[in-house]
Amino acid sequence: MTDPISHFGRKAQIESASRQATGKGEPRVFAPTAEAPVRAAPPATDELQLSSVARQAMQEPEFDRAKVEAIKTAIQQGQYPLDSRRIAENFVAIEKMIKG
Repeated sequence: MTDPISHFGRKAQIESASRQATGKGEPRVFAPTAEAPVRAAPPATDELQLSSVARQAMQEPEFDRAKVEAIKTAIQQGQYPLDSRRIAENFVAIEKMIKG
C-alpha cells in the first residue's frame, strides 16, 4: 500500500514489478521520458506550526482537576454515591440503541 501523501512504498512496488518483469533479482532503471515528468525530491524535514489559539488549547486542561481529584478520593474511600436505578435505566437505553 502506498501512502497517498508521501508515496512511501511506491519505490518498493516499482522495484518489485521490474524484478518480476525482467526475471532477475536486479531492478531495471527507469529513465524519464517526455511523457513521465521528473518529480522533485521530497523535503528532508516536515514542520508543523500551530496557531496561538491551538497552543493555548493544548496547554490548558479541559476539565476541573479539583473535581476529578475529589471524585477519585470519594471512590477510593467508598463514599461516592451510586444510584442503582439510574444505572439500570442507562443500561436499558444502551441495549435499545444496540438492538436498533
